Amino acid sequence: MSVVETVTKLVTPILDDHHFELVDIEFVKEGKSWYLRVFIDKEGGISIEECALVSDQLSEKLDNCDPDPIPQAYYLEVSSPGAERPLKKEKDYERALNSYINVSLYQQLDGKKVYEGTMTALSKDELTLEYMDKTRKKTITIPRKQIAKARLAIKF
Repeated sequence: MSVVETVTKLVTPILDDHHFELVDIEFVKEGKSWYLRVFIDKEGGISIEECALVSDQLSEKLDNCDPDPIPQAYYLEVSSPGAERPLKKEKDYERALNSYINVSLYQQLDGKKVYEGTMTALSKDELTLEYMDKTRKKTITIPRKQIAKARLAIKF
């Protein structure tokens, strides 16, 4: 079982107890250090105190695991996904309907690999984005299987 799968199993009951939502977990090496990042949220947003609470409880669970699921030294970070939260689960996409999003594709579609605009429609297989091409408003329908990454975006 991977570190992310193990941590998901450990953190889920903690989050359920507090009615928080698991947004994402990543275990990454940056420079010489390893980071275990747990992104959580709840209706109306998550506070620093709530992140600290989950961090303390998860840290205790991880310390009591035998064998240790993460043998190397690492930093545990529990935080909010922020304003540009990733869209991973179906619920994330549904919540982002009529919101401004950024979509990165595996390969070009109409000559571009990245689109940013308002998601105006969503189905199981595709999403529709209204975006600006220079000064003209355009619409594109993107097959969901072509989406490498999607996230909420801030419009400037």
